[in-house]
Amino acid sequence: MTLTQKKDAPPRGAQARVNRTGDRVVGTVSHTLLTFWTLIVVLPLLWTIMSSFKTSKQVLQSPFTLPTQFNFDNYVNAWSIAGIGSFFVNSIIVVFGALVLTMLFGAMSAYVLARFQFPGSRAIYYLMLAGLTFPIFLAIVPLFFVLQSLGILNTLPGLIVTYAAFAFPFTVFFLFAFFKSLSTSIAEAAALDGAGEWRTFFQVMLPMARPGLATVAILNFVGLWNQFLLPVALNTDPQNYVLTQGMAQFASQAGYSVDFGALYAAVVITVIPVLVVYLIFQRQLQGSVSQGTNK
Repeated sequence: MTLTQKKDAPPRGAQARVNRTGDRVVGTVSHTLLTFWTLIVVLPLLWTIMSSFKTSKQVLQSPFTLPTQFNFDNYVNAWSIAGIGSFFVNSIIVVFGALVLTMLFGAMSAYVLARFQFPGSRAIYYLMLAGLTFPIFLAIVPLFFVLQSLGILNTLPGLIVTYAAFAFPFTVFFLFAFFKSLSTSIAEAAALDGAGEWRTFFQVMLPMARPGLATVAILNFVGLWNQFLLPVALNTDPQNYVLTQGMAQFASQAGYSVDFGALYAAVVITVIPVLVVYLIFQRQLQGSVSQGTNK
C-alpha cells in the first residue's frame, strides 16, 4: 500500500511548480486589476490638475495636452472672484466643528454602551443602528422646522449641529466594536490606582482607541466635506454657503461663459483638504488595519 500510494502521489517538485504557477496567475490578475483601478482613479485627478493651469480656450481646443505655462491665475480667480475662498472657510468651520462634536460625544457614547450594562443600553444601541438606515432626505422637512424654531436656520451653527447629528450614529456604531474589543484589565488597573471614570476614559481608554478614532475621523470628514443635500435644504443664505454650494453656484451662474480653468482650479481646491487629512491620519489608519489583522 505504501508503494502504491507513493506511485500514485504526484512528485513534490511537480506540486511545487503547480503552486508557483497558481500564485503567479493570481498575482498577475490581481496586479492587473489594481493597475486598471488605479488608472481610473488617478488619471481624472491628474487631468483636472493639469486643466486647472490652462485657459478656457486651451481646455476646449486641446484638453489632453500639457499646459503651455503653469500660472496660478485660475486659482486666484477661483479663490477671490468666484468667492471660493469664503465658501472654503465656511466649510472648514462647519466640518471641523461638527467633527469635534461628533468624535467627542460619539466616543463617549460608544464607550459607555460598550463597557457598561444598564437598563435600556441595548435599546439605545439599536436606535443608533436604526439611525444608519434612515434616509436623510426624509428628515429634511422636520430638520428645517426644528432649526427654524431654535433660531439657527441658515446659520453655520445650525449646519454644525446638523452635520454632527448626521455623523453621530455611524461614529457610535464604528467605535462600539472597537471599545468592546479593548482589554478590561487596563481599565481595572487604572481604577485600582485611583483613577475615576472620566480620567480612565480620557487618559487610558481613549489613547488606546486612537487607530479607531483616526479611521472614523477620516470617514466622517470625507462624508461631511462632500455633503450637498443638507446645506442646500437648510442653508439658503449666500454668505453662509459651504464649498459644495459655492461650486454649484459657480458652475450654474456662469452659463455659456464658463471659465473652465477657474472651475478646475476650484475642484482642485475642494479635493486638497481631503488629501491633507488622509496624509495626516494615514499612519494611524495603517495602525488600525495592522492591529485588526494581528488580533
